[in-house]
Amino acid sequence: MIYKPPQQKLLRWIALFLIGTFLQLLFYIPTPVLSQNSNSCSNITAPLTSEEQTYARAAWQYFVKNYQPATGFTNSTGGYPSGTLWDMGNYLMALNAARWLNLTDQADFDSRLNKFLTTLNSLKLFEDALPNKVYNAATAQMVDYGNNPLERGIGWSALDVGRILAAFDVIRTCHPQYNEWLKGIVAKWQVARSLKDEQLFGAIVLPDKKTLLVQEGRLGYEEYGARGYQLWGFSAPKAIALEPFKLVEINGVQIPVDTRDFQSTNANNYVVSESYILDGIEFGLQGELADFAARVLDVQKRRFDTTGQLTAVTEDNIDQAPYFLYNTVYANGVNWATITDGNQPYPQFRSVSTKAAFGWHYLFPDNAYAQKVFDGVKDLHSPDDGGYYAGIYEESKQPNKALTGNTNGLILEILYYKARGNHPLIASGYASKPSENASPVTPANQPNSTVKTPIATPTDNSKPTEVAVAPIPPVGSPSSNLKLDRSLTVIERRYAEAAWRYFQANYHSKNGLIDDRSDFKGATLWGLGNYLAALHAARSLDIITPKEFDGRTRHLLAALTKLPLFAGELPSRSYDTRSLQPVDYGGNPIPEGNGWSALDLGRMLAALYNLKTCHPEYTVAVDKIVLDWSYLRVVREGILSSATVTKEQDGRYLTRVNPEIRLGYEEYAARAFQLWGFNLERSAVGGEYQTALVEGVKVPIQRHRTDTNSKVNQYTVSNPFILYALEFGLDPQMRSLFEPIFQAQAERYRRTDTLTASATSLIDRKPYTVHSTITGQGEPWAALGDDGKPVPKGRLVSTAVAFAYNALLPENKYSQQLLQGTTDLYNPSAGFYEGFYETTGKTAIGFTSDTNSIILQSLLYSVTNRQPLIRPTTIMNSLWWQAVTEGNSGRGLPSTATQQTKLISDSSGSYWVSDGKNNHLVTGKK
Repeated sequence: MIYKPPQQKLLRWIALFLIGTFLQLLFYIPTPVLSQNSNSCSNITAPLTSEEQTYARAAWQYFVKNYQPATGFTNSTGGYPSGTLWDMGNYLMALNAARWLNLTDQADFDSRLNKFLTTLNSLKLFEDALPNKVYNAATAQMVDYGNNPLERGIGWSALDVGRILAAFDVIRTCHPQYNEWLKGIVAKWQVARSLKDEQLFGAIVLPDKKTLLVQEGRLGYEEYGARGYQLWGFSAPKAIALEPFKLVEINGVQIPVDTRDFQSTNANNYVVSESYILDGIEFGLQGELADFAARVLDVQKRRFDTTGQLTAVTEDNIDQAPYFLYNTVYANGVNWATITDGNQPYPQFRSVSTKAAFGWHYLFPDNAYAQKVFDGVKDLHSPDDGGYYAGIYEESKQPNKALTGNTNGLILEILYYKARGNHPLIASGYASKPSENASPVTPANQPNSTVKTPIATPTDNSKPTEVAVAPIPPVGSPSSNLKLDRSLTVIERRYAEAAWRYFQANYHSKNGLIDDRSDFKGATLWGLGNYLAALHAARSLDIITPKEFDGRTRHLLAALTKLPLFAGELPSRSYDTRSLQPVDYGGNPIPEGNGWSALDLGRMLAALYNLKTCHPEYTVAVDKIVLDWSYLRVVREGILSSATVTKEQDGRYLTRVNPEIRLGYEEYAARAFQLWGFNLERSAVGGEYQTALVEGVKVPIQRHRTDTNSKVNQYTVSNPFILYALEFGLDPQMRSLFEPIFQAQAERYRRTDTLTASATSLIDRKPYTVHSTITGQGEPWAALGDDGKPVPKGRLVSTAVAFAYNALLPENKYSQQLLQGTTDLYNPSAGFYEGFYETTGKTAIGFTSDTNSIILQSLLYSVTNRQPLIRPTTIMNSLWWQAVTEGNSGRGLPSTATQQTKLISDSSGSYWVSDGKNNHLVTGKK
């Protein structure tokens, strides 16, 4: 730097102050000090007008149309699958704006962000240090700027790193459930390598293949990039400082210009609009930067006053060679230069920038010129919903039809800034930190990710008192005799942690219960069995500590002893998770209960049995619970039966007990009862099954039987079969049912290219439960409600089924395809969603214990050498077996103290089988 005498420098600063004072009066920007948190992110104090909503929707369509589902990235320009870290930062800012402006819902936001972060975290880094300058957006490969794959890459850009760090800060602030994930990504990068001499340094590869670090950033962008670093604790004080700069008079305005020009440093010292706009909407312009921004806008107004040419200059893609230009106020000694990165002039392609016009208008909403230039471009979007064009050529007056993530992302960010009442997106304090304990917030006018299910009952307006239940006394140090074949991968661990979040988010800390679904304060014994199975999986996978496992387990076991039993026999079908009182499936209190479900009992008995086996210290507590129940009416003549309660016309309530015959569920529950010694040979898998031809495959539809004429809504779904396979393995009889069910779904995908994972799922709208069947009511691929009526366009691809099939059939190409389609369907603070709709691809909003438990169990199955999750017990002298041996219990206990099923192994694997003889394979009866 050339030395300036102190007097000269003093006079210069006095002049600068006087001019700046005048300009700030003319272009005043309010910059209130904010304490940024997730609540302020949703604080829409100046809602968009209907016209502005049109702008926002048009800009968001760019990202919808240029989304790359394989990576979660978006194209930097329309149809061109390439992107820099700057482009990725643009997309994150756009995605956040779209969420709070209600252009997308929470499920879509989570799906997009999860996929994005998963890919970003796995990117190959330049020299294993920092992201390459550019990647193929479709494949995530390192490429050059021509999108040609390069094994090594071409270096990194420190300014681009600063851009994405600023975007990371907005995401972790507005969506704190992603904070740890983002911190992990930043920790993985060697950010310090891009800092040197208190400045930002990029990396380039020289012709001799050596890496050269080069200082990056000129006045405007250098300060902006450094602030991004500062948000994450990386200091670059020289980059934050405005020096070295000089004032150059252009159109009568003194414009601040970086003295490091192309001639002296081989880098352009262009003055453009975007860096000041970004600083204004994200950090809030203050001090000298506010003055500089006002000057840069004023000089463009003066050019218009002189020439009549609307002026809004900044860097932009163009729709013809050379495809990218810097439209500047000043660059390298030339006023109003339009240049390439190599300082080649292209004045004929100078344009009015759409994003610059939007930015100046919303930063200076009362400025008449900013309004005028905005009016010139506000409707400049493509007629086919491709997004906003980059601008208008000054010379030809024709649209610059380049479509870019930069233009459309900045427009969305600007509109979100406006909707927040012109409050900066990050804060005015440049380095403010988000609260580590912030909780996610959803806009008041947007359905929450845990949507409230409307139930037209009086209970909607009442909040039962939460009953407190003390855990059972300590049982000793928690133990586990389950040995893992391998550890979870990093990605698998993330999935497991996400699934476990459901059981954290829906935990009733006073009584130890878990809601079956996040939008309803109720639980069934099936759902509580899910929870117990999830507890075991989470502990085995080291997702939770022994202390948390023990505390939660003892609390749940205590709560089970407090549930009122139907007719003093067995747990009712459903309970309010706050009051612990029986309710119907709509949540309405039923003091006398509403019967019992043998299927739900089976789910709980399987989970309790495994708890005793893998954690024997709980054996006494478990046995005391199951010995409180009476099995006289649930197990009858080798068949499982359930009880229902109906109200007669005369007002009486009558109980009816009927056999359970729901395909797959009956077989699963029977196997669970057999673990406890019950003889259920007529309900256990076996005998003849009727089939229907679906996709050329004989799919089972129901058991052929003469012992009952019960009628239920018969349908075939995957749920009970995958659960059976995970917990009990595939014996020959079950395999003959399981394989055609999977094969039919794979064949449908092969024929129609429609991912198919048929299951019963819980959703956030009527009919609230959807059975996406393989066959139901005599029709293939029917979507049915609980009442058996069709649900148009209701078919879902089940997340749980996809995870389970991949665990059970890891080498199968279709199961791999299923998993790829569903792994990102989760909210880190709420768990995995139920799935996505086949017809629209939209996420099915709903969180359940069933889905998240199956995912945890599937991950556990994958790391235990694909052994059945239910392990055999060796303790046959416990309280349960002692009571069975004593006989005459009056409770319908088994007649002999022996299990009616055993675990065996052969060339096809390990599986549980009955000791009975009724073990025929499936036949083709119709």
